[in-house]
Amino acid sequence: MAARFVTRSRFAIRPHPHLYEINTWAWLEEFSLRLGRRITLAEVPEAEWDSLAQLGFNIVWLMGIWHRSPESRRIKLENSQNHPEFEGALRGWKASDAIASPYSIVQYIPDPRIGTWDSLDAVRQKLHARGMGLFLDFVGNHTALDCLWTREHPEFYIQGTKEQYDQNPSAFYRAETSAGIKYLALGKDPYFPPWDDVAQLNHFQAALRAAQLDVLRTIASHCDGIRCDMAMLLLNDIFAKVWGASVGDIAQPEREFWAEAHAAVPDLVLLAEAYWGTEAGLLELGFSFVYDKALYDAMRDANPPAVHGILAAPVDYQNHLARFLENHDEQRSAVVFPNERLIAAGTLMGTLPGMRFYQQGELEGRKIRLPITLRRASEEAGVPGIREFFEKILKITNEQVFHTGRWSLLPVAAEGDDTAGNLAVYEWKSATEWKIIAVNIAGAASQGRVRMDESISSSVQYDFYDELHDVHYSRAGEELRTIGLFVRREAFDAHLFDITPV
Repeated sequence: MAARFVTRSRFAIRPHPHLYEINTWAWLEEFSLRLGRRITLAEVPEAEWDSLAQLGFNIVWLMGIWHRSPESRRIKLENSQNHPEFEGALRGWKASDAIASPYSIVQYIPDPRIGTWDSLDAVRQKLHARGMGLFLDFVGNHTALDCLWTREHPEFYIQGTKEQYDQNPSAFYRAETSAGIKYLALGKDPYFPPWDDVAQLNHFQAALRAAQLDVLRTIASHCDGIRCDMAMLLLNDIFAKVWGASVGDIAQPEREFWAEAHAAVPDLVLLAEAYWGTEAGLLELGFSFVYDKALYDAMRDANPPAVHGILAAPVDYQNHLARFLENHDEQRSAVVFPNERLIAAGTLMGTLPGMRFYQQGELEGRKIRLPITLRRASEEAGVPGIREFFEKILKITNEQVFHTGRWSLLPVAAEGDDTAGNLAVYEWKSATEWKIIAVNIAGAASQGRVRMDESISSSVQYDFYDELHDVHYSRAGEELRTIGLFVRREAFDAHLFDITPV
């Protein structure tokens, strides 16, 4: 895979940053339709970068910029099982609307449809000028079937035999290589069938690891952070469990690949797509952030005990969690958290410590989940109420206290009934600002008393301004110190208080 290095300037990512994921190919198609001409990264209007900065985003993740596989496109298009999903996202879709998977990469250079190295570097400069950083992808587990490595370096891959291929052709790819015919295993997540358009790399192979580190150095010279696809699959114990019987006499490496990666690109912010309880281990290996899928699941299921368990974790750990309501692997948040559910979910995800992770179309309330192998979706009208809600959350959480303040989980005691456990209440504090957020996770009215700390003055009256609902509440310091703050919220509602002494 080709290397191209440029001088990297150090860019400091804001604490508790706001990340915006863009499906780059689909985004450019939208601009092309709107402007009536083919748009690449170089032609994206300046106003679009201005808009993202004004909304309060600190990071733009351009998902799917690398050179995609023609073989992947052929496979996805010819598989009729994909067609209902295509039709659901784009009525009357045509073959020209099908594209390759962004995770079936031929080589780490910008795809011709997206742009060039120069246009990518220019985008990065534009983002920096607006106080934003650039994230790109790294797919460490597998490559495209038509990647140059499959032909020139078959030793980089897990290999099977002709007999295994004959018995289970859906698990292998017959590759014509410089060393003759080889049967390369298809990449997979151990809990699902193999992916049909990618070949499985052998992460115990030293030369492969060295080549991947070179790829990371190349990517790092053009961005400020990398989102690492299915990062846990590269961990030694997981890889050994899945592929140990297929690596032959190659010994398990002494070091973890991600430790080597962090050493190779120490200034780069690494974001792990991670599951299965591997999050803490990946952070120890050098990741800056890891997906918080557990919190997403708990909010989706309206499970207060699970939410409380996650929020009770040490704040030093939570500072490194990427919180989200949706991403390209999940259903749209407008579908999962419809109508009144959005207030609780959106307020919680947007005000917790860690990375606050949004996706293109989420702010508009889009409901169509675009397959990553389709270049565009049917047009959808925006939902004004959803847009207004997210703009409000982003504006509030752009305040300094949500980035450099101190976060604390607050205890909630029962008051009149047994619903206090449905409330998640926490605060952000600095020398000059104080916010308290109270979220009802449950689908029924809930109430409780929030215990306040000793910084409350008994002789002072406090104004609790709910910025979500534009309502002021006056509370006496004596009440707050002795019995606490009474909170009652209807199903899936929330308070976001700005508190000032009066």
